[in-house]
Amino acid sequence: MRLLILFVLLLAPISAFAVNPDEVLPDKTLETRARTISAELRCMVCQNQSIDDSNADLARDLRLLVRKRLLNGDTDQQVLDYIVSRYGEFVLLKPRLEWTTLLLWASPILLLGCSMVPVVVARSTRRRIPPHAKLTDDERSKLEKLLAEAGDRYAG
Repeated sequence: MRLLILFVLLLAPISAFAVNPDEVLPDKTLETRARTISAELRCMVCQNQSIDDSNADLARDLRLLVRKRLLNGDTDQQVLDYIVSRYGEFVLLKPRLEWTTLLLWASPILLLGCSMVPVVVARSTRRRIPPHAKLTDDERSKLEKLLAEAGDRYAG
């Protein structure tokens, strides 16, 4: 148990935010709002990190812009809309559901549907094949002849 606690304590600095002390707003409410907004915005340099987690210069500029807009009295939605208008939908870690992003949101369903088509076709085709038909006497004699010839070839 002590080893687990030590391990967690050693990893604690890894999860620290990249927000510098000079960026933190004195008003705790505004700072909380800024952190919430920053968690939704993608660092355009790192791409899979929020701007709160990134040390890139662009991420710092975006964090400062978020805080500046909040200090000017913007709502959270107004701040997000402003940044999206400047950088595009890609700046959001979770893109909005709109006509332009519909394919992005629908692609998992489309891929699942497309992957099911071969399965459905295979199952329906298998049902149409008649069960093993009985051989006619003529077919049975030809088969026995072929098997006898093959047996003679491999036996000798």
